[in-house]
Amino acid sequence: MSTQEQSGGAAPSGTQTQSPDAVVVGAGTAGCYAAATVAREGYDVVVLERKSEEEAGHIACGDALKGANAFPESIPKSQIEPAFTNTGVDHGRFEIPQEDTVLEIPVPGELAVIDRWEYGRRIIEGAENAGARMQYDTVVTDVVQAEDGRVTGVEAIRKGDPITYEADVVVDAAGSLSVLQDNVDFSESTFDTNVNYSHFCSAYREIVHVEEPVEWSDALVFKPTERAAGYLWYFPRTETEINAGLGFQMTEEPMQLVEDLKHDLENRPEFAGADVEDKLGAALPTRRPYDSAVHPGYVAIGDAAGHVNPTTGGGIAGAAYAGKYAAERIVEAIETGDPSEETLWEYNERVMDHFGARYAALDVYNILSTAVDVDDLMGLLAAMPGEKLAEALYSGSTDIGTKLKLEALIKSRGHWGTIWNLYKTKRCADDLLAHYEDYPSSPDGLAAWQDRRDELMEAVYETTGADPKY
Repeated sequence: MSTQEQSGGAAPSGTQTQSPDAVVVGAGTAGCYAAATVAREGYDVVVLERKSEEEAGHIACGDALKGANAFPESIPKSQIEPAFTNTGVDHGRFEIPQEDTVLEIPVPGELAVIDRWEYGRRIIEGAENAGARMQYDTVVTDVVQAEDGRVTGVEAIRKGDPITYEADVVVDAAGSLSVLQDNVDFSESTFDTNVNYSHFCSAYREIVHVEEPVEWSDALVFKPTERAAGYLWYFPRTETEINAGLGFQMTEEPMQLVEDLKHDLENRPEFAGADVEDKLGAALPTRRPYDSAVHPGYVAIGDAAGHVNPTTGGGIAGAAYAGKYAAERIVEAIETGDPSEETLWEYNERVMDHFGARYAALDVYNILSTAVDVDDLMGLLAAMPGEKLAEALYSGSTDIGTKLKLEALIKSRGHWGTIWNLYKTKRCADDLLAHYEDYPSSPDGLAAWQDRRDELMEAVYETTGADPKY
């Protein structure tokens, strides 16, 4: 397609038009890796970013990056590595004030804490090096669909002027609760519309500078808030620069995020006299990945498709691979002239095979947490061996044998009901994981697969006593 701006076509009078092969909305991790992968195949791809060139890449994040050694090759690791500020982190430190306990949790795989803004600038540069075109100060206002329902482009305002982008495929990398999805008619496809604000977490973070090195600079620090479904984190970018933040599940009554974080900082001696800068808030998915994130001419990736570990909030590596997998099918769609749901479907399969199935199983433990008394839950966590908790957080399952149940029963001082509930919930999570590993190979099989999945979810709700999430 032509890359020139031109007038006329389907665009409103006076509106400019661009016609790249693919248009990506959002210059975050998923969007940049998708754009770079398509561009490296020689196709014209434009990335629309609502922020200015100076602010692009500045995103609220916990700054922890797991799996840093295995990113897609379309943006080489050497491009992003200078943003890694702390590669000495190797475990989690789970503080449980209710039990006066600190639990050390090993974290498998390579782990780093990063400067997220520097990382954001570097992935944008990496996408540009691959051949993608960045267009800043561009706010997408609508999605264009043909009569048959296929998405054919987007309408936007760029630096105050209306502009239409026509493309073979539109890539939704616009983040949590993407507004693009409100403007697409998905009635003729399998794209997942079972999405609700309550499936998301509201979070806030500050970058805090302390005078003396913190003693836990080799750990990611987690701490529950004083009520259920809330959490605090302290992630050391360096020994004296800390990403401090907190969040709560949107099913709960809103927290006063700024004040609650300030209160906790004031009660930690290592933060006495600290300087605070760079305050940002965001929403992130704490839900299962979308059942399907494809529609004719349209693909959702990263946060816009629920590609985040629902128990830890980690989503950078998954977003990078989602961008890669989507882009490889987009290239096929461009080359064949067929951006149908069937052509794009393999992207769904690869996401589920790589991390989606695991994330869906982990979501079961999120559901359990909404129905368990916070003191019982903290007592249980304090009783679990660190390596078992690590397995549960990162693999979606763990072997809770008889010996562990007996040890936990003794250590948790009577939280036996919660232990038994966890054991039964773990079996539900295993069943769900096995079902996701049998994800259908075409859109035709999705409805039957969803029916069986929903039966398994009914067992989850019955076992946990939680209200239905979906």
